[in-house]
Amino acid sequence: MCRHLAYLGPPVTLRSLLYDPPHSLVRQSWAPRDMRGGGTVNVDGFGVGWYPGTGRPGGDDGRGGDPVRYRRAGPIWSDPTLPELAGVTTSGAVLAAVRSATVGMPVQESAAAPFAEGRWLFSHNGVVRGWPDSVVELAGGLPVRDLVTLDAPTDSALLWALVRHRLRAGASLAGAVTTTVREVAAAAPGSRLNLLLTDGVSVVASVWGHALSVRADDGTAWLASEPVDDAPGWREVPDRRWVRAGPDGVHVGELE
Repeated sequence: MCRHLAYLGPPVTLRSLLYDPPHSLVRQSWAPRDMRGGGTVNVDGFGVGWYPGTGRPGGDDGRGGDPVRYRRAGPIWSDPTLPELAGVTTSGAVLAAVRSATVGMPVQESAAAPFAEGRWLFSHNGVVRGWPDSVVELAGGLPVRDLVTLDAPTDSALLWALVRHRLRAGASLAGAVTTTVREVAAAAPGSRLNLLLTDGVSVVASVWGHALSVRADDGTAWLASEPVDDAPGWREVPDRRWVRAGPDGVHVGELE
């Protein structure tokens, strides 16, 4: 399994999100607290995506334009460039992840979240059971071009292709995530399908078989596999739920 987080709020440095908290994403890469039997460390790649520039007319909140990504195939702690980059880069909308590859799936940069297209960033924490046979029928509903251009031959990359296909067709963030989770869960029982999707203005997450916590206060929202600190306000989201965080606050709904 993996660990991921999303942040929306006033612009802050990437370092304050990835490195500075006592149980930061970097620490979760080698000392996670709640993997639920899905591995012990998250060392098979990492990625961070952030939105630079102006996000709203007349405002400079670090959510403008398409996101920028930085991904590598190795452990996040071994990268010599990211600490310096994170110290000087600010954003008001960030999605980041550290990866624990499922046995048999490749360890390569293109397999590390976040996946991206246009303004969208996507991450998956979990596993599709019975991969790939269990989801052949669902994959068959995608355009052939999407299948032959998957970011990587992994379950997460296929989940991204399914979500992206719905987004391209006009689905909302919540609609794309919830429909994908329900269909994959039906096709591949026992799967763990914690998804994160953002457009830089709002974030949608699913909780299906793994952990997710949320904290929202003072115009700031965090969604994370594990709380990054002991600040008050963190609450664990129950299983089989979806969460949306945005300018209008945090909403939690049922997936079944």
